Amino acid sequence: MMPLEEMIEPQDEFNRALVSNVHPPDWVNPKPADRYDLVVIGAGTAGLVMAAGAAGLGAKVALIERHLMGGDCLNVGCVPSKALIRAARAAADFRAAAEFGINGAADAQVDFGRVMQRMRRLRADISPNDSARRFRDLGVDVFLGEAKFAGGDAVRVKGDTLRFSKAVIATGARAILPDIPGLKEAGCLTNETVFSLTELPRHLLVIGAGPIGCEMAQAFRRFGSEVHLVEAADRILQREDIQAAAIVQDALHRDGVQFVFGAKVLQAKKSPEGKIVFVEARGKRIELSIDQILVGVGRAPNVEGLELEAAGVEYSSRGVRVDKHLRTTNKRIFAAGDICLPFKFTHTADAAARIAIQNSLFAGRKKWTSLVVPWCTYTSPELAHTGLSETEAAERGIPVQTFTESLQHVDRAILDGESQGFVKVILRKGTDHILGATLVAEHAGEMISEITLAITAGIGLRQIAETIHCYPTQAEVIKKVADAYNRSRLTSRVKSLIDTWLGIKRRLAA
Repeated sequence: MMPLEEMIEPQDEFNRALVSNVHPPDWVNPKPADRYDLVVIGAGTAGLVMAAGAAGLGAKVALIERHLMGGDCLNVGCVPSKALIRAARAAADFRAAAEFGINGAADAQVDFGRVMQRMRRLRADISPNDSARRFRDLGVDVFLGEAKFAGGDAVRVKGDTLRFSKAVIATGARAILPDIPGLKEAGCLTNETVFSLTELPRHLLVIGAGPIGCEMAQAFRRFGSEVHLVEAADRILQREDIQAAAIVQDALHRDGVQFVFGAKVLQAKKSPEGKIVFVEARGKRIELSIDQILVGVGRAPNVEGLELEAAGVEYSSRGVRVDKHLRTTNKRIFAAGDICLPFKFTHTADAAARIAIQNSLFAGRKKWTSLVVPWCTYTSPELAHTGLSETEAAERGIPVQTFTESLQHVDRAILDGESQGFVKVILRKGTDHILGATLVAEHAGEMISEITLAITAGIGLRQIAETIHCYPTQAEVIKKVADAYNRSRLTSRVKSLIDTWLGIKRRLAA
């Protein structure tokens, strides 16, 4: 885990306010209770939801955090990244203003220092919600320090022993650094350090074209950096629908992001001007002179230092082992969030924490495997997905039928100048039962919840078609795809019956 002082640079008023909330320097750990109903290790999203929820139900709860309360989401993830993405979108909108008949500026200059200052200010403004003082006021005993298991029903932190009836491991995950010769010596950024920048890199190399890599590549390009995005595969966003990813890739290309596909980074080294990175791509050796390297190649669970063996908790490089009820190999101990789940999203951690509260404190039997998990990559346009993909359905032997509707047929998207996108809905063949969906749109993350709700509640496309949607909105594309499904039900036999019925009606009217 990165030292506190390295993660929160620069030391300005906003970062000092952040730290005063999420890791107060003068914090004094409370005297431990004789026994806790629940001890939560890790104060990221899953841990905070667990602690607040359990305390609100009347349980005696202890919460342990060794670093920053709020975890990745507040400090080095969702909050700072979306602040940067919003600023980058503002710059792009200003440059494109002429398309709307407004005198913008194609060469609009970005004050990167002010962009980052705004991010730090907003992060500090949000941080009281995740603060040590707030959780203390909720009735939670907050301990700052390193947690280590001292048996199957006890945890030690800063010399104190906390005994528990139940515990939850929610220590999250961290960025992976690839094994590239010279990378550590040359220095690189991850999501844990990129938000400490105060000067815009003239030339940024991004390794990995997953969600983090794509989001940051586009944002920094819009700020004015020259950006190379290096990816081992032949396209971006490998886990996403190929047509959907292609639209996002085209958008990044239009913004000026330069792609290097089929690539392997051979070496990195310092140079008098910055850094030099050697890349091999499809048999060709490329040398890039850059200022900064940003790594976004995946995440590893934080299992080190917990002494899980002492508690009889099994784990691997993929995280803590849990069953479908989130229980570990120690029946007293559960886990939630990035430490154990394949879906490493804030909203999944939140949902898993709610399941863990029920199952740990009330002998519940809720299953995390029953969750319908949406996700979104916050590029411009955004790419969101929920439920099963066509590939996953095929692997499970489920016959499917797909319906696709382009945003080019949606009035609001046309008026907004945002018609590059579509929704694809996957149905169980022969029914209107929704298995999954992919959505590419400027506000896809806001729109995908309607389909997620439909899957969760067992609502089919026929009911969506019957639901009135505001006009004009981009979300109307979902109703349009539902209408397309209804039209598919108008088979030749049905049409023949309708024609016969209308013919009878005409004769009777005559």
